[in-house]
Amino acid sequence: MEYLPSTILLPGDIRQQMEMVWEQIRVPLIVPVLKLAVSLCLLMSVMLFIERVYMAVVITLVKMFGRKPERRYKWEPLKEDDLELGNSSHPMVLVQIPMYNEKEVYQLSIGAACGISWPSDRIIVQVLDDSTDPIIKSMVEMECQRWANKGINIKYEIRSNRNGYKAGALKEGLKHPYVKHCDFVAIFDADFQPEPDFLCRTIPFLVHNPQLALVQSRWKFVNADECLMTRMQEMSLDYHFTVEQEVGSSTYAFFGFNGTAGVWRLSALSEAGGWKDRTTVEDMDLAVRASLKGWKFLYLGSLKVKNELPSTFKAYRYQQHRWSCGPANLFRKMVMEIIKNKKVSAWKKVHVIYSFFFVRKIVAHIVTFVFYCVVLPATVLVPEVEIPKWGAVYIPFIITLLNAVGTPRSLHLVVFWILFENVMSLHRTKATFIGLLEAGRVNEWIVTEKLGDALKFKSAAKALKRPWFRIGDRVHLLEMATGGYLLLCGCYDVVYGRSHYFLYLFAQAAAFFVMGFGYVGTFIPSSS
Repeated sequence: MEYLPSTILLPGDIRQQMEMVWEQIRVPLIVPVLKLAVSLCLLMSVMLFIERVYMAVVITLVKMFGRKPERRYKWEPLKEDDLELGNSSHPMVLVQIPMYNEKEVYQLSIGAACGISWPSDRIIVQVLDDSTDPIIKSMVEMECQRWANKGINIKYEIRSNRNGYKAGALKEGLKHPYVKHCDFVAIFDADFQPEPDFLCRTIPFLVHNPQLALVQSRWKFVNADECLMTRMQEMSLDYHFTVEQEVGSSTYAFFGFNGTAGVWRLSALSEAGGWKDRTTVEDMDLAVRASLKGWKFLYLGSLKVKNELPSTFKAYRYQQHRWSCGPANLFRKMVMEIIKNKKVSAWKKVHVIYSFFFVRKIVAHIVTFVFYCVVLPATVLVPEVEIPKWGAVYIPFIITLLNAVGTPRSLHLVVFWILFENVMSLHRTKATFIGLLEAGRVNEWIVTEKLGDALKFKSAAKALKRPWFRIGDRVHLLEMATGGYLLLCGCYDVVYGRSHYFLYLFAQAAAFFVMGFGYVGTFIPSSS
């Protein structure tokens, strides 16, 4: 028993031992690993910087020299119908609207599709309803019947299962006998509302340019001003449409199909192998395969289709998981197929593999989170490792400016956008690795929730009556843990550091905590 007191460690002794262990492993182990991480992150930052500058130069030239779609491709309106020709000058068009339990928005999309200006005997509206709620299913069917009674050629189609999700529904929809008479197919998600002149502005490009397989329009967000989170989404997506899609269309006639608000040539869709459900980005999968067959795509930035942004944090997280995991998984599945392809040029292969997939879909997500939320804060704890100012300040500053120009009205929100994007990069990075490694949630498909005005008003009233919520609904542990790490590094920098990174670290930690507690977006209480 006389040896027992010597085994008891006081708090001060434990601290001394921890400091001694830290000093023993810091120089031989932590410093080399962190230096390697910094080098890799700087390399990825330079790759992303060059890509952004390249796209900025291209889009500037496109705007300066007026390379509008009408100048690059033949476009003229289709002939007016006459008594002899009837409507034969207008090709047969199929309009597909896939939906799943879309209670709040189904009337908007069906009504907009049925209101498209096109000869009534040359268009078929096909509603592909995968709803599992029998009440919603009957409501959608009644809406289709209502438009059918008005003389609209509308088909209500259902399946016995949801195999393949959206890709499976679109694939089944093309198997119906009446589709054989169609030349083109326009696709709209359940919250999209095309203008009446949509087909009149897109179909002529496909009719007069047989090398074109796809005409993609731009999205217009009806709820961008709903909350700060939707404003942040608008900034990111505006850059995607204003720059990325326009550059791809203007240079290599290739870009990723956005899955909706576009028109496909059915022969090109068939030649590419049709819809496949091997990833959660069936739209991008089809676009890459069609491009490898030699088909070209056209982006019409002047044609906008109204739609809704996810306004709850939960819905947005699920959407971003699908949008990040899917491309990484598709890259894994198709990289060798792209390399071995004989129909496209080597430059186009480099563009698809390096620019489109590797830099934009993989490097951009990883470097944002790993560099700015893990490695940079870690250098505060290890003063032997320094990040050059050009890598820590100048490059991210220029990249941020180039991204922000897509939405000039939101320039004053750019600081909030940076913090928001850094938080979301946590989920995008995790999803990217899941896609590359084909891990557990690689094929997870959760339909993005659309609220509609009615549900928002109803939920606002309900929120006043029921302020309680389940912890799991709003507290997100990954965000909380990352926020704690950044806060720790910021405090250490205040006491011991010389870099003044604490200004950024505290702000970023606050963003992680705000989103970790779920205080972002529109909160919809559970109905129970």
